[in-house]
Amino acid sequence: MQYDELAELAQQLRADAVRAADAAGSGHPTSAMSAADLAAVLLARHLRYDFDRPGHPGNDRLVLSKGHASPLLYAMYRATGAVDEEELLGYRTLGSRLEGHPTPRLPWVDVATGSLGQGLPVAVGMAIAGQRLDRLPYRVYVLSGDSEMAEGSVWEAAEHAADSRLDNLTLVVDVNRLGQRGPTRHGHDLDAYARRLRAFGWHTVAVDGHDVRAVDEAFTEARSTVRHPTAILARTRKGRGVTAVEDQEGQHGKPLPDARSALAELGGVRDLRVAVQRPPEPPPAAVQGGAGRHGPQPGPPRYEPGDAVATRTAYGEALAALGSVRERVVALDAEVGDSTRTEFFAEAHPDRFIQCYIAEQQLVAAAVGLAARGYVPFAATFAAFLTRAYDFVRMAAVSRAGINLVGSHAGVSIGRDGPSQMGLEDLAMMRAVQGSTVLYPCDANQTARLVAAMADLDGIRYLRTTRGDTPVVYGPDEQFPVGGSKVLRRHDHDRATVVAAGITVHEALKAADRLEAEDGIRVRVIDLYSVKPVDTATLDDAGGQTGCVLTVEDHHPEGGLGDAVAEAFADGRTAPRTARLAVRAMPASATPGEQLHAAGIDADAIAAAVRLLVERVFAR
Repeated sequence: MQYDELAELAQQLRADAVRAADAAGSGHPTSAMSAADLAAVLLARHLRYDFDRPGHPGNDRLVLSKGHASPLLYAMYRATGAVDEEELLGYRTLGSRLEGHPTPRLPWVDVATGSLGQGLPVAVGMAIAGQRLDRLPYRVYVLSGDSEMAEGSVWEAAEHAADSRLDNLTLVVDVNRLGQRGPTRHGHDLDAYARRLRAFGWHTVAVDGHDVRAVDEAFTEARSTVRHPTAILARTRKGRGVTAVEDQEGQHGKPLPDARSALAELGGVRDLRVAVQRPPEPPPAAVQGGAGRHGPQPGPPRYEPGDAVATRTAYGEALAALGSVRERVVALDAEVGDSTRTEFFAEAHPDRFIQCYIAEQQLVAAAVGLAARGYVPFAATFAAFLTRAYDFVRMAAVSRAGINLVGSHAGVSIGRDGPSQMGLEDLAMMRAVQGSTVLYPCDANQTARLVAAMADLDGIRYLRTTRGDTPVVYGPDEQFPVGGSKVLRRHDHDRATVVAAGITVHEALKAADRLEAEDGIRVRVIDLYSVKPVDTATLDDAGGQTGCVLTVEDHHPEGGLGDAVAEAFADGRTAPRTARLAVRAMPASATPGEQLHAAGIDADAIAAAVRLLVERVFAR
C-alpha cells in the first residue's frame, strides 16, 4: 500500500473498532483508535504472516499487550479477510471468538492478553525461541500501551531482552497520554520513555504515531538494527479521528457516545483488503517437530530404596535425562539453579537453558512464550518466589499454555532459612489455577517418573520439591500415574487413615510404625503424590474402611492437601471423620526436624492426632 492508502486503512480500522464496540455496547474503542496508524503500517508493509497457516514456523508474531484495544486487532483481522463483517459485529457476545480481550480461541492469537504488563515479557520468550532455538528470521512485535509501562514486569523483560540482544524483537509503545482515570505518569514525554529504555540497552525511535510515513520508516529502522531490541515510541492521541473523544479524559472503556456521527467523521465504513506478506519457507531441518510432546520416554535416573536423595536433586537429574531424548524440552531458572538443581540440565544442554536471573515474572512469561512456539518449558525457582509471578501463571492458563513449573524449598522442612524462604501457600495457589496439575513427590524415583510424565500433560503443571535428603521409598520401576496415589501401609483392621505427601509421607510412616508397636493401632498410610487431580477412589475406599482420615501437610491449612482430601468427600455421601495437621503458626529459624515438630506435622504429632481421632471415633 502507498501512504495515502495506509491512511485510509487506518481510518477503516478506527471505524471498525467504533462499530464493534457500539454493537457490543461495551469495549475500548478510543484505545484502539490511537494505535490505528501503527497497526495499519505494520499489517500492510512489515508483518509477514500466512493467515491460512497460523502454525507456519516462519510467521512473524504479534502480541497485543494492550489487550483492551482488542477491537483494533479484530479490525485488522477483518482487513485481511480472516474475520468477516458478521463476526466483527458479534464482538463480546456469547459464543463469539472475539472476546473482550484476545485469547487463543482465535488461531492467530498466540497468548491471552489484557492483564497489562505481560505482552513484552511473553514476547521475550518468543524472541528467544526464534533467535536461539528455531534460528529462523521471524520477528516478534509487541503493541503496548503507555500506562502499562509502569509495570515492573515490563522492565524485567526490557533488561532480559537487551541482555539477550534480541534484535528480532520490536516493542511499539502507543503513547496516547491517557490511562483509565486520567493522564499517565509521563504523558506525551517520549524522551522519558526513551531514556529509560536506552539505559537498559534498547535502540529507540520516537515518531508521530499518526504520520504513516514516519511510522513506516521506524519499522524499517527496527528491522535493520542489530544486536539490540528496538522500541518505537509513538506519540498518539486517544480517540484519534473523532473530535468528541479525541484526547479527552473520561472516554476510556466505553463505546463512543454517538457512533453514527463518529463514523461519518471518520469517512464512513470501508472495505479495504490487505494482502499480508507471506513468510519465507524455512529449510526442512528447521520445521517444528522433533521429539516434542509424546516423544520418546527417557531412561530416568534410578535410585535404590534406602538411599537418601533430595527430590530437588532427582528433579534436576530427571530433567537432564528428559532433555537428552526430547529436543524441544527447555529449562529456565531464576538464578537458583544450584538450589533447584536445574544446573544439571544447564550442564548437559546449555543451548536449551535460559537464565532469567532474579525475575520470576519474566521466568514464567518466557516459559509461556516458549510454549507458544512449540517448546516444552520447565521453569524452576523456590516455591515461595513463584507467588510474585502468580498473575503470569493465571494468565498462562487463560492462554491455554502448556508449561511446567517447579517449586523447590517448599514448606518449613527447609530449616534455618526462616519463613521468607518457605513455600507455604503454593499448593493452594496452583490448585486454584483452571485445569492445573499439582504433584508433590516424596522420593527420588517418584520424582523422576513424574518429571517425565509432566512433559506430556496439558495446561499448567506444578511439581513441588523438597530441599533435604529423604529416604528412597519406591523401587526404580514403580509407576506413578497422574491422578493416582500409593497405599504404603494397609491392613484389614486399619483403624485410621493418614494421608500425606512429600516430606510428611516419611513422618507418617514413622508414626504408623510407632502406633502399631506401642498402641496396637494399625494405620493406613496413603501417599497422595497427585494433589490435583486427586485419587478420589482410593480415598473413598480408605475412608469407608477405617472411618477416620487425618491429613498432614507441610503447608498452610488453607487450600492444600487437607482441602483436596475434604473436597473428595464433599459429594453428599456420608463422609468419614476427618482432621488435619498443617502449618498454622508463623515459623522461625530452626533445624528441619525442629521445624516439623514446632509446626505439629512430625511423627510425634501424627501419632498423637491418630490416638485422639481413633478414641473419639470408636468411643461413640
